[in-house]
Amino acid sequence: MLRRAVVLSLLISVSLLPAFSETAVPNMTIAPKAGQVELFPESDVKPGMKGVAWTVFQGSKPEPMPVEIIGVWQNAWGPKQDIIVAKLTGKASRTNVAGGMSGSPVYIDGKLLGAISLRLSVFSPDAICGITPIQLMLDVKEFDQSRPSDSRTPDKVQIADAARPLPEGLLARVMAASSSGNLPETPMMAPIATPITMSGFTDDSIKEFAPIFNQLGLAVAQGGAGGDLDSTTPATDWATSMQPGESIAAVLVSGDMTMTGGGTVTYNDGKRVLAFGHPMFNLGPVDMPIAKDSIITTLASSYQPTKMGNATEVVGALRQDRHSGIEGELGATAQMIPVTMHVRSFDRANSIRKSRDFHFNVFVDQKWTPYLMMATLFNSLSNLNDFSEEATYRLHGELQVQGQQRIELTTMQAPAETPIPTPMLLAGWWGDKFNRLFVNSNKLPKLDAVNVTVDLLPERRIAQIESAWIADNKVTPGTEVPVKVFLKPYRGERIERTVKVKIPAGLGHGEHEILFSDADTLSRFQNIASSLNRIEDTPQTVAMLNEERSNNRLYVSLIESQPTVYSDEKVLPSLPASVLNVMQSGRATNHEFVSSPESAREQTSVPFDEVVTGNYSLKVYVN
Repeated sequence: MLRRAVVLSLLISVSLLPAFSETAVPNMTIAPKAGQVELFPESDVKPGMKGVAWTVFQGSKPEPMPVEIIGVWQNAWGPKQDIIVAKLTGKASRTNVAGGMSGSPVYIDGKLLGAISLRLSVFSPDAICGITPIQLMLDVKEFDQSRPSDSRTPDKVQIADAARPLPEGLLARVMAASSSGNLPETPMMAPIATPITMSGFTDDSIKEFAPIFNQLGLAVAQGGAGGDLDSTTPATDWATSMQPGESIAAVLVSGDMTMTGGGTVTYNDGKRVLAFGHPMFNLGPVDMPIAKDSIITTLASSYQPTKMGNATEVVGALRQDRHSGIEGELGATAQMIPVTMHVRSFDRANSIRKSRDFHFNVFVDQKWTPYLMMATLFNSLSNLNDFSEEATYRLHGELQVQGQQRIELTTMQAPAETPIPTPMLLAGWWGDKFNRLFVNSNKLPKLDAVNVTVDLLPERRIAQIESAWIADNKVTPGTEVPVKVFLKPYRGERIERTVKVKIPAGLGHGEHEILFSDADTLSRFQNIASSLNRIEDTPQTVAMLNEERSNNRLYVSLIESQPTVYSDEKVLPSLPASVLNVMQSGRATNHEFVSSPESAREQTSVPFDEVVTGNYSLKVYVN
């Protein structure tokens, strides 16, 4: 209530200020340049002072905006972190304080005061803004490599009680955000929403993935990007770019589809640039390309005015994303993950009828990379325009992790009894693999390349394990016995396969079971163990991803009565009771583990071009 009263009293004082005239402000026609600049002390700020701010309304050339100081909102962002409240006139009287103006430098008597960074809540008739003092922004460089606890990442999206069941993991966050019909509340004075420009994304993709940004306080806007943005190498004229007042774009995705966050440059000393005046994601230390941004137009609105822009050439790298602004280094190169995606559509004769290739780069971050991988895969499928309720998707991906063996991932996704579209289910599966690779590692792995092929098959391909038959269920250790397995497809005749099952030489006498199952049945306990323990070793995570079972194979296992323990994603089969008792007492391990009363010794697997579901047990007797 106290802060609200302070802001209201400051706004009332606007009517008491003298009429503002552009002629009263010096240097209104001289745009600021890079280099050292004298700073205006915050302690000298007084109500009624007049200055000028610079921002781009259209194109790439900054234009002046008259500014009149209303007052200082003390401790608005924390102890000794004041915000200067001001009113913009000139063109800003029509556009209001627009998304993308964040970072617009404000000068009084030719001295840099700070950056426009906040705006009054929606539907304000006046262009009232908050200015972050320049000293707070300069302090960004003083931070170490610590990461803020209040960063804005997809895992911070709240999952409310939903009327429909939601899947687990990253997909649940996306679907929960999409199903939310309420916009986030806007306080009296809030940071200007950073416009996230999505270019090359379909309407369906924007509809599904924009809500994540909206819930994190960012606004999604449609825009474009130049072909030069595909390169992560800084442009040749980087040294003369990013003048104060020019537009800047932080690059999350570049290439055939782009995703950028826009704002304005506040300060440039020739090598180091400051912008925004507030955080983008508040990630702390960061490595993200920054690019030029050409503004198409500034949309005027009393609700959510914003700039529409085209990101063009990369000129450097973002190094810090902090509470009071972002800091970039001109001429530097940021690491990105190069992705090549092949999308093919097959006809019923199993011939390719249409295909498209996509090449793009993805920003590297523990929490954002999985989400971006998910969004780009879904968008690539949307671009094919071959959606069908009965279609099945077949995916094969290869991840080249520096210093590690190649990760190979294979799956099929058929329509499920859920309102979630099949491509979204597949995208969620894909994003989850990157989530495991990035979140479970104590050090971010370096991905040299990601190659993925997705095939769109024109019918629902699901086959359920129905039964199995053996000519003689009395078996001898050390032999192989043929077993017939029967599967029921979604449509069509029953599928029959003959599988040879090896009976181990040391298998004890008596009754045993042969289990014919899908991947989920065989991996259930191992997946539970995975959720209990965090892996802090990249090689171990890479190995486990490569060992994952595929859902388009039928697995044949021999069931034994001795227990299996799953700990730290390690499988310890057929443990003697004495060893299990020691583990349960806590003397042998400090980690959590789960156990099953039986052990499934996998014998073989049979590939199918369908999603295999279900399981069936066949009893055999060892002589």
